[in-house]
Amino acid sequence: MKISTYILIPFMALAAACGGSGSTGSEPAPANSNTTVQAPAVPADGQIAALLYDASYSVPNGFYVDERASTDRSYTVHHVLDESSSFELCTDDYAEAMDWEAADNASRSVQGYYVASYDNERYFEFVRELSYEDDVGNIDDITSPGFARVFKCSNTSRDGVDRSLLTGYAGTINAHPLGPDSVRVFAEYLWQFTFFPTSRKNVIDSYSSATSTAYEQTLVLAFASSQGADRCDRIEVAKWTFSADRATGEVGKTFETVKFFEATIENGAAVTCD
Repeated sequence: MKISTYILIPFMALAAACGGSGSTGSEPAPANSNTTVQAPAVPADGQIAALLYDASYSVPNGFYVDERASTDRSYTVHHVLDESSSFELCTDDYAEAMDWEAADNASRSVQGYYVASYDNERYFEFVRELSYEDDVGNIDDITSPGFARVFKCSNTSRDGVDRSLLTGYAGTINAHPLGPDSVRVFAEYLWQFTFFPTSRKNVIDSYSSATSTAYEQTLVLAFASSQGADRCDRIEVAKWTFSADRATGEVGKTFETVKFFEATIENGAAVTCD
């Protein structure tokens, strides 16, 4: 039976995608260009801290916003996974996708009744109304919509991806023509389904760059970790880069911590610590 990890899209992150600070990223290279495009510098510590502690900020302007972000009720979005739960399944056959989703629904701890189906160029989506127990305690309504997705192989293949790794093979973009924007959307879409083990995380920047052989999209991430009462938080700044081969569309990902610093809130404002 196909099973799926149940994932809730971080709604505040999606809502904030329409506002907040703009990206400082470089302009992407044209899809048919072999020009090497250099990456911009990592923002200064003070700028990172200001964004990290801003409750209204999560991602920069222009960041990919999921279609379901405007849903006015609590909701979940997840992808149907392979039997090992390592990667998201893909098919271009609607009937096969529906069978996988039905088996996935039957395997969940919270099951739902079928409402509708929908598809776009990236995935098939199956909508179910999920029913929760009265004593769950963390929702206002004992029912909420669930959106289950199966990628279309003609657009995205994640076959063989190890989702637990931040570095390594990330899948293949099969949509044509391959270009900077398709790589950007691939990276920004998948970020929404990746949960890092920190309570506070933001995308400080998202920028495109290029080499003669690959299109790249880099997410500059910041994470705050408490070091205890009366101590400044430890801030980790990292680059998560997705690199798509221009010839094959195969995507690799690398995760690199670029620096640490300390920061806190004083009189309602973010400040860095010596």
